[in-house]
Amino acid sequence: MEISGIVTAIIIGLVIGALGRLVLPGRQKISIWLTLLIGIVAALIGTFLAAAIGADDTRGVDWIELILQVALAAGGVALVTRARSHR
Repeated sequence: MEISGIVTAIIIGLVIGALGRLVLPGRQKISIWLTLLIGIVAALIGTFLAAAIGADDTRGVDWIELILQVALAAGGVALVTRARSHR
């Protein structure tokens, strides 16, 4: 992965975190900053996973990579929300 891919994943991660939060039903009681951080991490992991399965270099929009990223963000938001609610 090139540095431009990492920078792009971080920028896209800001949007991915919001999308991951919107996918989940109900209200999540976590801060927007934590949501954005989860989105960045999910975008980076999703990018690496897409590269590992060979779905990172397609013409047009990389839908598989985007779906992976949003799913990881939604899972991360759900996990953090559940962990914080048990405290």
